[in-house]
Amino acid sequence: MTENTELAKTYDPQAVEPRWAEEWAKNPLKPELNAGKGKGPFTIVIPPPNVTGNLHLGHALDNTIIDTLIRFKRMQGYEALYLPGTDHAGITTQVLVERELAKEGKSRHDLGREKFLERVWEFKEKNGGTILYQLRRIGASCDWSRERFTMDPGLSRAVRRAFVEYYHQGLAYRGARIVNWDPVAQTVLSDLEVDREERQSQLWVLEYPFEDEPGGIQIATQRPETIFADVAVAVHPEDERYKSLVGRRVRIPLTDRLIPIIADEAVERGFGTGALKITPAHDPADFEIGLRHGLPMPSVIDLNAKLTGELVPEEFRGLDRFEAREKVAQRLEKEGYLKGVETHTVQLPLSERTKEPIEPMLLTQWFVRMKPVAQKVLEGLERGEMRFVPERWEKVNRDWLENIRDWAIGRQLWWGHQIPAWYDEEGNIYVPDPENPDLDCDQDPRYAHLRLRRDEDVFDTWFSSALWPFSTLGWPDDTEDLKKFYPTDVLVTGYDIIFFWVARMQMSGYQFTGQAPFHTIVLHGLYLDEKGQKMSKSKGNGIDPLELIDRYGADACRFAWDYLATGGQDIRHDPRRYEQGRNFANKLWNAARFVLMNKDAIRQTQDAKREDLTLADRWMTSRLSRGIAEITEAYEAYDLGRAARLIYDLVWSEFCDWYLEAAKPALREGNTATLHTLEHTLAALLKLLHPIMPFITSELYQALTDDPQQLALQEWPTASERDLAAEKAFETLQQTIIATRNLRAELGIAPQQEILVHLDGPGAGLVMENLALFRFLGRADATLGTPEKAIAQVTPSVTVYLQPKGDLSGFLERQKKRLAELEKAVESAERKLANPGFVERAKPEVVEAERERLAENKAQLERIRDNLARLQ
Repeated sequence: MTENTELAKTYDPQAVEPRWAEEWAKNPLKPELNAGKGKGPFTIVIPPPNVTGNLHLGHALDNTIIDTLIRFKRMQGYEALYLPGTDHAGITTQVLVERELAKEGKSRHDLGREKFLERVWEFKEKNGGTILYQLRRIGASCDWSRERFTMDPGLSRAVRRAFVEYYHQGLAYRGARIVNWDPVAQTVLSDLEVDREERQSQLWVLEYPFEDEPGGIQIATQRPETIFADVAVAVHPEDERYKSLVGRRVRIPLTDRLIPIIADEAVERGFGTGALKITPAHDPADFEIGLRHGLPMPSVIDLNAKLTGELVPEEFRGLDRFEAREKVAQRLEKEGYLKGVETHTVQLPLSERTKEPIEPMLLTQWFVRMKPVAQKVLEGLERGEMRFVPERWEKVNRDWLENIRDWAIGRQLWWGHQIPAWYDEEGNIYVPDPENPDLDCDQDPRYAHLRLRRDEDVFDTWFSSALWPFSTLGWPDDTEDLKKFYPTDVLVTGYDIIFFWVARMQMSGYQFTGQAPFHTIVLHGLYLDEKGQKMSKSKGNGIDPLELIDRYGADACRFAWDYLATGGQDIRHDPRRYEQGRNFANKLWNAARFVLMNKDAIRQTQDAKREDLTLADRWMTSRLSRGIAEITEAYEAYDLGRAARLIYDLVWSEFCDWYLEAAKPALREGNTATLHTLEHTLAALLKLLHPIMPFITSELYQALTDDPQQLALQEWPTASERDLAAEKAFETLQQTIIATRNLRAELGIAPQQEILVHLDGPGAGLVMENLALFRFLGRADATLGTPEKAIAQVTPSVTVYLQPKGDLSGFLERQKKRLAELEKAVESAERKLANPGFVERAKPEVVEAERERLAENKAQLERIRDNLARLQ
């Protein structure tokens, strides 16, 4: 990059950030740049976004956290690899292309599989680079030369190899199970691709007549249209109401079919009537009951979500499921089977992509047996090979793995990795040999005598994503990248996909490499709107992160995202944090301009320079050393929110508000020691802040130093021994100055008006030794003593007195009024804290805050009483 010798008067992120984004895109920050430093590799792979997607706040948050950690580790000397890539997003991409075709009056079936896939690849090439470009805008320092895509040839080989191994180890099988079926997209969906929306529905109470006598048993159902697939009525075995009925048969309303009454502990006695109709082909819980009791599993709803089959009365056949629901309910009422209807709130499952209600469907699919694979992860967790940040998520991870169900890995799509399984005319299955997994079975000489057809389904997108930590590094080949950068170090992602991606990567890692795919899993919360609601297009509460970047700058946004990412909690959008980030960038820019201007001014003068360190210099150097230790510790602990707060306070309060001001008298005298301290401190602060705000820090570091190497590749600062005596002395000076300013404010004296204060206490002598600095910062002169009729401010080591002049009646009246307010507040707080109900029931932080306010109010109360006593 071209060196800037001067900084603009005001900071404009739009003038700075694009240049650095282009630099990092053209010259990626590869791990090899740190080769030979002896720290070894540090790897994070990007959670692959959808190839045709756009940046949303979840991506922005996730990748900011990753990039912050990568930049930190890179500066520590590690060969830091931030590996980028995208996911082919099977159903999402296919739906988008099919919508384009629909505008042309065509469907994928009109094109055929081969031509349709050509169309998808064209769509991918046209739209596929958007999100990676957007990630560059937020400063993602990926090694773009290693970019991967889940449909790349190498990654496709990895998917094929994984399935072949699963199959020949007896873990992959075909079977009939309940799946999430999207009637619009015409495919199975994973649980992650299903949203749940709270809606008002109805609960129909129906009576199923007994076979051999009057009366019957009443059941409650949300889906009367499925009664034609009923195979039993179930009750809880301990429900006294129904014990005598178990084993008897009842007739399904509107039909002549008889079904048994059975007992099963899965029945909830408190739901509805306590008796359930069992429809194994259309409900996951019913399916499990059906398996336990060996019940038949007929289906009456087809792939288009319409009623079908001989079990359905002719008048309902061909009706859409929801239309059929109303008509069946009307007929049940007419025939006298309907005994009541109740309003009922349900969590309706909807397809994330098409928004169509999901239809639970019994289909023959490819599955993977997960229990033996999950056991390897559980053993790894027991050995401490992986840890979670926050730690509480490990139990969630364990619980899911211990109760895991088999995984339906097939999708009825054309876009994706086609399942490498073939079938002969008798339905026998053929899967490539583990010794030659890349050879298609219909090309295998051993099967030349057979007419084989390939499975038309593709793998669930998560199947390829589960291999991401090692397939991106070259597996199944034993590549140099795989040997060096795997296992990866950290995974950063949202807690909402801990089951569907994190756990599957854990299982795949142990299954295919024998190792944990990462040693640390950092989980952050969901990014919510200001009201705490999940963002969505339907609610109209979504926020485009690129608009935030245009308004505040990428650095300001990164500061906000890191600042808000604390403890894995959900994050509420808070515009104040973006404004804080923007103001912080402006503050830092102005501070750097001050240092550079003084650097030029002192170097241009020919006068002799002082070389001695001032108290302020020693204090700042010591505070910087403490800051380096604390901020480094926060980064190491993955507590980026704390790191952001610490660096913010160190830069804004200690460096800008105190040290820059305290340095001015010495700079005016041409003190080069102070200038050196300023430069050294600013350079170190830029390094500490760089992982969070890389653009502005890179720009300022380049302007501040003559180092041709950019800030991203500089060494991380190390803490030196602290000067505690200087810290204590300057703190005494600070407290005295603050007390002086408070006295001035209490009396309404203008900041520019010179005043005289009297000092007393063990620290008064130290202040007098630094009187010139006190005068400059406090805008006041000082003398020792305890005057009469003066108001006072007490600090731990100095009491500051100020004698008011003129008519004090207004001041005294204000103080008395404030005294009465404080007395009332103290009384109220003491009463509240004396109430056991409040102390025991309120949140601990609320009780603690109340105690802190009480202590502050009592201190103010005593100071006002003391001042009034002095003046009366």
